[in-house]
Amino acid sequence: MVRKAQGSPKVQRAHGPVVVAARRPEVVLPALRPYDGDGLAPDGDYDGLEFADADLSGEEGHGATFMDCALRRTVLDGTALVRSRFVDSVLEGVRGVGTDLAGALLRDVEVRDARLGGTQLHGAVLERVLVRGGKIDYLNLRKSRLTDVVFEGCVLAEADFGGAELRRVEFRDCTLRGADFTAARMADVDLREVAELDIARGVDRLAGAVISPVQLVQLAPLFAAQLGVRVEA
Repeated sequence: MVRKAQGSPKVQRAHGPVVVAARRPEVVLPALRPYDGDGLAPDGDYDGLEFADADLSGEEGHGATFMDCALRRTVLDGTALVRSRFVDSVLEGVRGVGTDLAGALLRDVEVRDARLGGTQLHGAVLERVLVRGGKIDYLNLRKSRLTDVVFEGCVLAEADFGGAELRRVEFRDCTLRGADFTAARMADVDLREVAELDIARGVDRLAGAVISPVQLVQLAPLFAAQLGVRVEA
């Protein structure tokens, strides 16, 4: 069960502009039963279960629903979870390459210390999601919708936000390397506390984001190139 944030989202001021902070999930799991099944089933219903040290590599869980669940140190290599639903759940120490979560729904979810590569989340919906710690390479979030999402203390290498909609999204003390924001739409996206900000494409789509003065100087060459401005000594 999840205790959801109450009232209106917190408002911060960034020397004038108002920044609406993301509403974080507050996941409180009930007593969980250990999962003792044999793999996953398409459209399966998993409620109040703990997947601990499980190997779900290559399993087919299309359309499955995970409610009040915990996946701890679970291997997800090539696991097919297209259009699955994770609600009021925790994914801790999960690892895998090529996990397919296209079109999935993640609502009130905490992802802690994940080690993932090539995860497919295109067309997905993320609402009140916290991604804390860990490293995710080549994350595909194209045309996804992110609302009240926080990336904290993690490394995102070459994440693809192309065509995505980001609303109240925060990047805090994390590394954002080679990010692609092509055709993305933003509102109340806070980039000021990014430890390393490297935008490969889509710097012109930062309208609706807030950056720090130092980041403005760092991104100046990209802004100039976007405007066709030559900078010469």
